[in-house]
Amino acid sequence: MMRALPYLLLTLLLSGCASVSLEHDFDPGRDFSAYRSWSWKDTKLLYQPDDARLKSDITEARISQAVADQLEQRGLRQASAGQGDLKVQSVLIVDERQDQITTQYGGGWGGYWGGYWGGPAFTETRRVDYKVATLQIDLYDARDGKLVWRGSGEQIMRNQPPSPAERERAIRDTVTQVLSQYPPR
Repeated sequence: MMRALPYLLLTLLLSGCASVSLEHDFDPGRDFSAYRSWSWKDTKLLYQPDDARLKSDITEARISQAVADQLEQRGLRQASAGQGDLKVQSVLIVDERQDQITTQYGGGWGGYWGGYWGGPAFTETRRVDYKVATLQIDLYDARDGKLVWRGSGEQIMRNQPPSPAERERAIRDTVTQVLSQYPPR
């Protein structure tokens, strides 16, 4: 179980659950057409929380390759370490959240002849705990180190662990969706 936990936590975010909620932000004062190359920041992938159960070399490799492929499709070539116009870093965030769900049961209704019939009404409120995973991709200007673009995809994690093929596909799909908003228009 401990061996499967990193896969479970990470890939549940990235695996075929509900749709991905996308967000992006950018510095409108930047000329994005001037960025032609990129390289990784010193740390390619950060984990929040910084928990050993989340970390996986396999997941890091999948995310890194998917990001590299998508940046290349957007006309950015990968430069050697420490070079390039942009520095790229990804962040995998797993949050625990909860909602309260209230359901009303029973109650009466009026009949055709004006009588009241039905059972007593009652309300049930339950707390639902769930996890949300976010994959965030940050692009920094290599000259001044300032963040120039950020995109993220967030989704509710499902309960069943996905297969390695599902993990691979889910990571690629999420990265593709997040980077579909680069360059900003």
